[in-house]
Amino acid sequence: MYRNIWIFLCRFEINLKVGNCIALHINPRFDQNAIVRNSLLNMCWGLEERHLPCGMPLMRGQPFTIWIQCEAHCFKVAVNGLHQFEYNHRIHNLLQINLLEVDGDIMLANIQA
Repeated sequence: MYRNIWIFLCRFEINLKVGNCIALHINPRFDQNAIVRNSLLNMCWGLEERHLPCGMPLMRGQPFTIWIQCEAHCFKVAVNGLHQFEYNHRIHNLLQINLLEVDGDIMLANIQA
């Protein structure tokens, strides 16, 4: 479980990494009203997932909390306490995930594991 609190400024990404691979890439895109999810395996991006059943949960410039929970078959992601989506695992050895990377125009306020 990762619990992260940020104040969003423009555009950012969250990556859960295994070496040079990205097991989970989360990329909010306000210009497209989407949160893109993907994986980078063997230097190749997979198919993007964008569907948000409840619409875009983030508001530009507003603080928020993202919670990422690793389940047996997927990552479950909640924003501000509300479930938003699941992302099925595309790598098999989840214990190899060794890096949480946050990049872009964002001010990180807190991380909890």
